[in-house]
Amino acid sequence: MTVRRATPRLCHSDPSGAERRNPAQTRRAPGLWPDASTSLRSAQHDKEQMVDGAHPAAAGTSHPQAALEAATRGELPPEPRCSVHAKLEVVAGEAADYASLAAYHYRDERPTAIKAVFLLRPKRPLGSFGTQPAGVIVYGMPNPRVALRRVATNGLFAGLDRQTELALINRNVRCIARVIIEPRFRGIGLATRLVRETLARMETPIIEALAVCGAVNPFLERAGMTAFAPRADAYHAELIEALSAVGIEAGANDYSPLPIDANDLQQRIEALDGARAAFLERSVQRFLKSHGSRRTMPPGLDRTRYILTRLTNRPRYYLWRHPTLEVTWP
Repeated sequence: MTVRRATPRLCHSDPSGAERRNPAQTRRAPGLWPDASTSLRSAQHDKEQMVDGAHPAAAGTSHPQAALEAATRGELPPEPRCSVHAKLEVVAGEAADYASLAAYHYRDERPTAIKAVFLLRPKRPLGSFGTQPAGVIVYGMPNPRVALRRVATNGLFAGLDRQTELALINRNVRCIARVIIEPRFRGIGLATRLVRETLARMETPIIEALAVCGAVNPFLERAGMTAFAPRADAYHAELIEALSAVGIEAGANDYSPLPIDANDLQQRIEALDGARAAFLERSVQRFLKSHGSRRTMPPGLDRTRYILTRLTNRPRYYLWRHPTLEVTWP
């Protein structure tokens, strides 16, 4: 069994503590990275860098009341900032640079058709961390089959034959394939910065992204991208209704209409009598019809796990338009 150790943060961006702490009294716990000989901020440095009495690590952070007011207006709350930002720069990288941070991403497969890589790298060595990348963003070629693209672009790619549509997409669209921040640098707005500072550097009219975690961590929206919520197609809605009709609902919590655990869902399916099982299987077949080779998956845990993933982890679509570059036709 792997035991995860708590990862020390580079700075404290929580206004509840950082804004109240006297920087002259700040001390680093022994043994925490970075080592004491190359501290990112000494107490004396903090004292010298204070602006109007504010701690540099708290500069740019929002008071809880400000965050509440922003939420009331339907806006994103201000993102925390940290003095570490000034010690990092965004530079062009190579596909091989992605490998150093790939293990920190939730997806195991390597991105394909990579067009550009950018890194967040220390300007000067940071203690034992050195100058290795603190973050990476990978841009690649877009998936040609993204339904929300037509909605987000006001039908720009609609009504075209397949060959023309593909040529138009390949000429004008690039996709954010990965954004990874090294765990010791998370929680201080670096993902937002990495996206914001590299969008225009792609010199492409349209940049898009698909993200499952977008509702929880809206860093793509903070970077200037527009979010479009996924829409359930008819077969998606029909399958959820079919599961409910045979008595499979009431998930692990009030926010999920389905059992979150695939084993639990499979056990419930196997417990159905003949008529209800046949009724559900017809809905499953209709649902899988548009899922390529998955449509021939035999009944069982693997298929149930795949279906559950498609029903619950539906990514949001994000779009950014270059302010000066127009879409050009092939």
